[in-house]
Amino acid sequence: MTMIRHELKQNRISLAVWTLAVGALMAVCILIFPEMKEEMDGAGDLFASMGSFTEAFGMDQVSFGTLTGFYAVECGNILGLGGAFFAALCGVSALAKEEKEHTAEFLLTHPVSRPAIVTDKLIAVMVQVWLMNGAVYAVSMGSIAAVGEEIPWKELSLLHLAYLLLQMEIGAVCFGISAFLKHGGMGIGLGAAAVLYFLNLIANITDSADFLRYITPFGYAEGADIVTNVSLDWGLVGLGLAYGAAGIGAAYVKYCRKDIA
Repeated sequence: MTMIRHELKQNRISLAVWTLAVGALMAVCILIFPEMKEEMDGAGDLFASMGSFTEAFGMDQVSFGTLTGFYAVECGNILGLGGAFFAALCGVSALAKEEKEHTAEFLLTHPVSRPAIVTDKLIAVMVQVWLMNGAVYAVSMGSIAAVGEEIPWKELSLLHLAYLLLQMEIGAVCFGISAFLKHGGMGIGLGAAAVLYFLNLIANITDSADFLRYITPFGYAEGADIVTNVSLDWGLVGLGLAYGAAGIGAAYVKYCRKDIA
């Protein structure tokens, strides 16, 4: 628990900044919805006829004039990208920073095993992801209530659950990558999250690239699909959890055998 508290304390500013940024953008997006609702009814037809661009963001499945449709596309992209970047940064720096900052030697002199170090750092990463998502969920629901809209609890809760699972998967995979790094990997983490996001856009545009849904976690976090079907694709979720478990397993195997000088 000591190491978990230390990690959370060390990363508290980063957690606060990312939570504030994502939460504020979500709130602004929701607060402007009542003013845009009437205009969006007409704009929806325009967006639905924009071909590949429409399919890439799922705008052919939802109406921008409804809260669920607007939330799935606009707010979903904010939470999807922002949350993915945050989870990637948390995961990819968790183990690598000890060598980068030359604190690994000090840490390993304490009576704590390497598996325990990996476990505590992994817990700290996941706690940060859960805290950010919990705060953003509360802000989002509060903002919807503030503008006088009825909250579609099931649809939006499923959407937020999908993005939580997505962030946990990305955080776990980047955590595994972190065990192989020595000098930090901020660029690697952000790059991995961005690539996964664009792979999903490609899969949406062309049927021949549909197999990419089995690679990227954004495949099961499609806001338009979730609010339309009011369900998650649990097959893709299970595959994503397997990828995350593989990343965690790689972190244990590599870090416990790593020559840290």
